Amino acid sequence: MGFFDKLKKAFSFEPENEENEAEKVADKAETEMSDANYADSDEETSKSELVEKKAQPEPEQAGEKTHETDGENDSEQSASKDVLEEKTEEERYDKGLAKSRKGFGAKINALLANFRHVDEDFFDDLEETLIEADVGYETAMNISDELRDEVKLRNAKKKSDVSDAIIERLVNLYEESGKGEDNALHFAKQGPTVFLFVGVNGVGKTTTIGKLAHRYKEEGKKVLLAAGDTFRAGAIEQLAEWGRRVGVDVVKKPEQSDPAAVVYDAVVKAKQENYDILLVDTAGRLQNKVNLMKELDKIKRVITREVPDAPHEVLLALDATTGQNALTQAKQFKEVTDVTGIVLTKLDGTARGGIVLAIRNELKLPVKLVGLGEQMDDLRDFDPQEFVIGLFKGLVAKDR
Repeated sequence: MGFFDKLKKAFSFEPENEENEAEKVADKAETEMSDANYADSDEETSKSELVEKKAQPEPEQAGEKTHETDGENDSEQSASKDVLEEKTEEERYDKGLAKSRKGFGAKINALLANFRHVDEDFFDDLEETLIEADVGYETAMNISDELRDEVKLRNAKKKSDVSDAIIERLVNLYEESGKGEDNALHFAKQGPTVFLFVGVNGVGKTTTIGKLAHRYKEEGKKVLLAAGDTFRAGAIEQLAEWGRRVGVDVVKKPEQSDPAAVVYDAVVKAKQENYDILLVDTAGRLQNKVNLMKELDKIKRVITREVPDAPHEVLLALDATTGQNALTQAKQFKEVTDVTGIVLTKLDGTARGGIVLAIRNELKLPVKLVGLGEQMDDLRDFDPQEFVIGLFKGLVAKDR
């Protein structure tokens, strides 16, 4: 069963109900936008200021649940925890993509508002709508071309039939583009695992490193950070602060130091002191591609010389709120270094979640991590199916 069939069978709702639910979820999601380093450039951000004090979790509730489980045996507690975690993952994607789902639905509804029949004007409007929804120019053209024949073949005349045809083609193209895609993070079989992070300034790269360090420390791993961005003012101290906050060590040197020297010291320390994970920050001076390429190549050579199979991941951080600009950045970074995966940050704070479709279809780069909120554990492994459900649920006609 394909993604669209699963979406239609298990997660479709009546449009009017979904609109209300999306509104509630969006309001709840917006209450979490309160941490530093979260510079949302999306025009919808101002709404969060009106709702930032709503629906805060009650500490007492957590305590009450703890008392309720006091008399249960360990196996029952473990099973209950597993169910809770599974449910939470669905809720994270549902909440994190609420703005994108609502925005995408609004664009499709606007397209169909004046719908009379399928003609060339309709397909021109469709292409424009999909481009505005940040699915990418190439993706929009492909969808439009393929739907010309499909809509005629289905003899689609009702708005719901046309809408379903559009969503189904988007979902199927997304699924087809992801065949053979490796969304998993890869670790060393022995010795330290090294993740190299790249991306322009302001996309949430350092915050991502801090949250990932928290995750691995919570899993019992020994984590080390390397402050390889020695050019941006405050970057070193920013990473050092994350190290203090999370409780992990940071290797750093004064500003304007050679980034490769910082990384060398970090790799040697990781080997000698038996660290499990080394997360390396780098500068993002994309405006000077030649210097950036030389710098990243030098850093990678230093890493590989000390740990032959490293770096195990080269992760490009992109800000989802920038839409097509993120796609442009990805193309440029792909030219200067061997990116193995994408970290898409601030996905919960934007209506531009459609950019994942463009990344998958046009770049053939796997999204490996997504930021679905401001809490420490809201940096999640990317789940392609949960993403589809979170973005499109309620936008297809109810399966009867």
